[in-house]
Amino acid sequence: MKSTTIFILTITSIVLFGTSVSHAQNDVLSKENQIKAAVSPAPDGMKEEAKVLGYNDEKELLPLREGSNQLICIADNPQQDNFHVACYHKALEPFMKRGRELKAKGLSREKVDSIRYKEIENDKLQFPQKPMALYSLTGSAKSFDYNTGMVKNAKPLYVVYVPYATVESTGLSKKPVSKGAPWIMEPGTPWAHIMVMTGRDFGGQVNMKTDQ
Repeated sequence: MKSTTIFILTITSIVLFGTSVSHAQNDVLSKENQIKAAVSPAPDGMKEEAKVLGYNDEKELLPLREGSNQLICIADNPQQDNFHVACYHKALEPFMKRGRELKAKGLSREKVDSIRYKEIENDKLQFPQKPMALYSLTGSAKSFDYNTGMVKNAKPLYVVYVPYATVESTGLSKKPVSKGAPWIMEPGTPWAHIMVMTGRDFGGQVNMKTDQ
């Protein structure tokens, strides 16, 4: 239970910040490999048309591929010592981008959330009033095989943002009651979201074209 709690806290920070704390300095992968890994959490029918953001040689986040569907996928951060990729509804991008900007200034998660909350309430930051999905995979640095496109032993997390949802409005608990059961986090906030963890690692082939 302790390891699961730590994982939840880590992944929640990534979800809300749009990025996570930097660790070791690593080489930047090729555009093709970044795209291949970035789209791995997305449903198969959405991988090839998703927009992908990744890193240049200066480790700056920028578009690697334009998309034509509703998803934006973020490549694995070369400054992290683990593997983490995520895909989310494009309507979340202003919120995620603002989180990255504030985090880059060295602000704490609490301060970032406070600023974004005020900006949303004052109509300075867009956060759509509709359900929106996020898919992610997190694991060790060896969780993705770039030669074969296989995901190995990565933990999946599925999130559905339901702005201002509460325990009362959804009937969901504020903590997981059993493996695979959904629960709600940050209830009552603009970024209230339903969390779903399957309780098992993901492994499989990433089927997509990478020459786009």
